[in-house]
This record gives sequence, C-alpha cells and structure tokens, in this order.
Amino acid sequence: MTRTTNRHHVVIIGAGFGGLFAAKKFKNENVQVTIVDRTNHHLFQPLLYQVATGILSEGEIAPSIRQILADQDNVRVVKGEVRNVDINEQTVTADLGGTDAVLNYDSLILAAGAGQSYFGNEQFAEFAPGMKSVDDALEIRARVTGAFERAEITTDPEARKRLLTFVVVGAGPTGVELAGQLAEMSHRTLRDEFREINTEDTRILLIDGGPQVLAPFGKRLGRKAARRLEDLGVDIVLNSLVTDVSKEGVRYKDMKTEEEHFVPSYAKIWSAGVAASPLGKHVAEQAGIEVDRAGRVPVNDDLTLGEHRNIFIVGDMMSKDRLPGVAQVAMQGGQYAASTILDEVNNGTAPEGRVPFSYFDKGSMAIVSRFNAVVKMNKAEVSGFFGWVMWLVLHLLYMVGFRNRAVAAFSWGLNSVSRRRWQLVATRQQLHARNAIRKLRDLEDKEGIRSIEVRDNLRFGEGRDTRAVSD
Repeated sequence: MTRTTNRHHVVIIGAGFGGLFAAKKFKNENVQVTIVDRTNHHLFQPLLYQVATGILSEGEIAPSIRQILADQDNVRVVKGEVRNVDINEQTVTADLGGTDAVLNYDSLILAAGAGQSYFGNEQFAEFAPGMKSVDDALEIRARVTGAFERAEITTDPEARKRLLTFVVVGAGPTGVELAGQLAEMSHRTLRDEFREINTEDTRILLIDGGPQVLAPFGKRLGRKAARRLEDLGVDIVLNSLVTDVSKEGVRYKDMKTEEEHFVPSYAKIWSAGVAASPLGKHVAEQAGIEVDRAGRVPVNDDLTLGEHRNIFIVGDMMSKDRLPGVAQVAMQGGQYAASTILDEVNNGTAPEGRVPFSYFDKGSMAIVSRFNAVVKMNKAEVSGFFGWVMWLVLHLLYMVGFRNRAVAAFSWGLNSVSRRRWQLVATRQQLHARNAIRKLRDLEDKEGIRSIEVRDNLRFGEGRDTRAVSD
C-alpha cells in the first residue's frame, strides 16, 4: 500500500487518546497520515465501567474513528490488525480482513495502548473479564444482570448467595468506580424490581494486594474513598493476593496472616493490572532495547526509540520518568509527537534540536458514587460533591463530539435524580462470545486451520494465523 502523494507520510498505530490527538494535530498540514486500528472506534476507556453498569451506552463513549476524522482530507483510516513492524525497512504490515497491506512510513507513532494483565495467570481471564474494551464492558453487563436473573429463579440458598456475590479484583480507579456502581445498582437501581430476591442482600468484595484503595491518590483520599465504599456496603479486602479464579469463585491469600480464603461468586471482574501492547516489545527488540516488566518501552526525551528518531512511542506503551498510564499522558504525548514531526517537516529541525517532552500533570480523579468523587491535583485534594462536579466537567470536556457530550450530561443528570438506568440490555452473545471464540480457536489449532471469526479476533503477539478456510 503505497502513499498517494510525495508528502511526508506518518503512520499512527492505535486510535486511542494518543493516536487520535496526534492525528488531529496534523489537520491542514502538509503531511499524509495513515491511522491503523483493529477497531473502527475511538474508545473513551475511563467510562467503560458506566457501560458495564448501564449508565451509558457504548455509542456514547466509542464514536467512529472515520466520523471523527472525516474533515481531515490528509488522514486515511485503515481498520486492521498490525502483524509486523520493520523499523529498518520502515514498514508496517497489517492484516486487513485476510489481506496483508504493507505501509511505508517516514515517521511512525506507536500508540497501541495496553491490555489487561493477569500477572502470568492468563487462565483467570476465562472467568474474570477485564475492563479494556467495549466487548469487555458488554460482557460484564451481561454477567452482572445475569447474576440477578439467575438468583431470582433459584431455590437453593447457597446458589443464590453465590449469585449475589460480586468480586472486583484491583482497587485502582477502575475497581473503585466499578465497585461503587455495583453497590448503587444493588441498593438503589434494582431495588423492588425483583420478587423473589432482595437485591440489597448483594455482597460486593473489592480485593487488592496493596495496603489501601486508590494508592496513587495518597492516604487521605484513599481513606475517604474507602469509607464511602463501606457506607455503600462494599467489603474491602486489602493486603491480599488472588491465587485462583474459577467458575465457582475466587481464592485469595492474606499476605499478613498467610491464610487463604475462598469466596463463592458467579460474577468476577478483573481490574488489577495492565500490560503494554506486545508491539512495544516487538520494536524494542529490533532496536536492542529492553522493555520493563509491564512491557513498556524506555524512550528518549523526545519520546523516540533509541537511535530511531523517527519512531515515537506514546501513552501506555512508553516508560519515561515513571509517568502514569492515564489519558492525559497519552494525549500530551500524541500531540508532542505530532508537533515534533511538523517542526521537522516545516522547519527542518534536526532531532538534536528538539525540545524535550514535558508532561503537565492535570491531576487524577475517580468517581466513588453518585455525588461523590476524589480529585488530586498536585498538592490540592478535593473530595465529595465538589470532586464529583469536577469529575463531570473534565470528562465532558474530553469526550469526542457534541452529541456524546449532550447525551452523557443528560444521562448523568437523570441518574442523579432517578434510580433507574436505561442501558441494561444484555444478550447471550455478549455473555458467551469471548470464551466461545477462544474455544473455537483451540479446536482449530488442532486442525491447523483458521476461520475468519477467529482470525479477526487474533491480536498481535498471539501467533500468525493461517489463511481463513471460510467466510
């Protein structure tokens, strides 16, 4: 796939915050841009938990990449899975629905983000989905609503207790927000909607290996968030490591007493760690650079890869100055990379003359419940109602598209005054598709074949698929 002009060609891998903000920076500039992503949408990942708990629909947080960039004539969108990056030949090979395309680049921006990490226990994923994609959120919604539906019809007290026990692993922002919303669903939204069960009997466990919830926010805000969760009925289990996740429940070990506990649970959710896209390790090895334990690539002051000063790595894939894996780091990194490339194209600035990347910390925030959030901005700490208002304003500001902002604001306002939620639709396909595709892949591995349904769900690093045998 050759370039259509003689302009400087920038290939961007990933349409998350880093990739999208980089692409938008090139608007009306004398460069050609190709953005490659395995999905057709830009995902506002911090709001996935609201899709999982029925506050927002997936459309509000995942607008089409093509629609977002429709008015940028110099940007081409390619939906495909990147299979190879050759940093010496300066090519990217992508699988476009069974057809390989080779993209030549002058500059490359790697912004493929991160996936869920199970810390070497990938078998946990079958029973405890993460929270990294629209598919994950819809599956979790189906599991949560399905638990209540099953509890309604069972006559076995122990089975009902298991169905009404939810376990969230990981007490970072995603885990805290999810646990808080599960509590509000149980005690507020679903109250009086069932006849055979009392949803207020629901038990919600939040398990973490650290000594506090929301560790990056500091002890004071962590304690406030924990107290609010406990007021909502969430059981917080700290200093405990999960040792097993099965169909029946979760086993964890208290790190202080070495005692093991087993919690029977139908719906388990994993939010305990992240691992950078394997693309980072793939390019780092070619450059002779070692990635860290999370797969992140150490970068230069200008966010480039070793001696390859035309390859920029941004967002969750990069390791620099212990910057956190948050949206703001990706946004600012993507914009910096684009500005640096434009400075070279328009002004001839050599790599040696580049201004180093400088991150401006706009703070961190997490919503705990309705009318309650925690916000940390440098030394300033805000919690409660004013923190909640700040959370609403900032998230509306960074949502893409006027309609999405308007719908989200309306939904949040309605949720504040009404206990109902209007996005609780769940299907069997959402519940079973991920594991069904995984089992189909195992069956096909034995035959050495690959159907389109499986091939299109293979990610980089899982091995090159064989040619499809059916459509």
